[in-house]
Amino acid sequence: MRSPIKTLSWKPALATKPVSGDFIAGVTVALVLIPQSLAYARIAGLPSHVGLFAAALPPLLAALFVSSPYLQTGPVALTSLLTFGALQGHAEPFSQEWIALAALLALIVGLTRMLMGLIRAGTVAYLMSSPVLTGFTSAAAVLIGASQIPTVLGAYPGASDDGGVLSDAWWSLSHPGDWNGVDLAFGAFTLALMVGGQRLSQKFPGVLVAVVGGVIINELVDTSAAVVGELPGGWLSMGFDFEWSEFTGLIVPGVVIALVGFAEAASIARTYAATDRQPWSPNKEMFSQGIANVASAVSGSMPVGGSFSRSALNRLSGARTAWSGAITGIVVLAALPLVPRLENLPMAVLGAIVIGAVVNLVQLPTLARIWRHSITQAVVATGTFVATLVLSPHVERGILVGIVLSIAGHLFREMQINYHTEIVDTTMRIEPRGVVWFGSTPRLEATLAKNLADHPEVEALIIDVGGVGRIDYTGAVAIKRVVVDAEAAGLDIRIDHMSNNAHRALATHLAGSAGVPPLDEPVGLSWPRVQRILTRKEKIGGG
Repeated sequence: MRSPIKTLSWKPALATKPVSGDFIAGVTVALVLIPQSLAYARIAGLPSHVGLFAAALPPLLAALFVSSPYLQTGPVALTSLLTFGALQGHAEPFSQEWIALAALLALIVGLTRMLMGLIRAGTVAYLMSSPVLTGFTSAAAVLIGASQIPTVLGAYPGASDDGGVLSDAWWSLSHPGDWNGVDLAFGAFTLALMVGGQRLSQKFPGVLVAVVGGVIINELVDTSAAVVGELPGGWLSMGFDFEWSEFTGLIVPGVVIALVGFAEAASIARTYAATDRQPWSPNKEMFSQGIANVASAVSGSMPVGGSFSRSALNRLSGARTAWSGAITGIVVLAALPLVPRLENLPMAVLGAIVIGAVVNLVQLPTLARIWRHSITQAVVATGTFVATLVLSPHVERGILVGIVLSIAGHLFREMQINYHTEIVDTTMRIEPRGVVWFGSTPRLEATLAKNLADHPEVEALIIDVGGVGRIDYTGAVAIKRVVVDAEAAGLDIRIDHMSNNAHRALATHLAGSAGVPPLDEPVGLSWPRVQRILTRKEKIGGG
């Protein structure tokens, strides 16, 4: 028996020779990643410098196994929010215990993804429906952006006002008299550079310019703005001293983050693979993201994932191989001793960086299109959106609600079976539309019985199953019961437009392997033939 690793037939992604564009892209992304990692760490309830640890080894080690040459790994807003929700109630944010728990959570996420990659379960990324992801991502982006509004405005509610992220954001917005003009100016300056720079060129380093400009302005002029504060420099230290006593309590949120967080990385890789007509392996990508999280855990940091914005910048900057991600990690590692130079960085700049990064994730136009396309799917998307907002900070529960709604919507849709009834002289023709399965058969039987009862003059019944997508065993038995009752009342019966699926349901599936020959009348099938098959099935006791 072959081992899972041999079966996957992976070779190191860095076996490919790098090109000049990889070096340029790697450095460019690193210059954006450093300030972003400071901001995303605070979303997770961690000191800013902890985010830097998640920006060093994870992209470097992930590059060994990635399937997409463009995917950039590290701290991301969505995973940071999920981390905060998962740790809520286990410790106090920004405390040493919280930091240790974040590292343990990263370890759980990493091991989960590695295992799923090895057992070839990376396709789980396809299991969450688009409406669920749209609703969840949009709500998460609203929460992330709202969490930074007090920082950008410099207006914070009192310590006694613990109403959550949305409540705090509303308090700040509704008290313009408490706004800090300096913080607001830094925030507006940053957003202007990010938005305006993107319109000039997608390669414009708006984040980098805002960070450098904010530090220089704050050092030259005493602005009294709130700043990042002390950032310990030095090289990365490794450790394996986890809070093992909390391991079982973090397994469920860790698995949820492993699944939900991977959806973002998978979406990025799939999109670029389709654009470039290149192969992509979800199993390999899942494993690489697992390695990255384990690296973040032993670095004493937090769960990481694939970044939309940095992956796009990576590709636009000329990246062609996985070396670009490795170079990003190397640059961040080399820059760690210089991090104290960012101590005078205004917090409003970091807040604006986060808002600018997540604003495009609020997919209101997509939600509107879903409403126009399908009411059922729109309920799923909107329900997920609302649940995520209401259940904050435990946002992972929002996506679980979305999954439940998605399953319920699917069952509701599958239970709907419509009928077209036509009566010509003494012949009734009934055309069911939908899926005939155990959930919809009660309505099937009731409708057929009612139609026959309402029209006693009918002498012949034609059941046209051409519009039936699928018939399961229970559905086939229900058809038998209806037709047997109709025959007992003296009606002539015929089943029309038998599809291959209907053939299998009424013959192969019901007759099992007892040697009943396949049906050879694909257009019309008289009921006596079907009845003989069903009767034989009952005699052999199949099911």
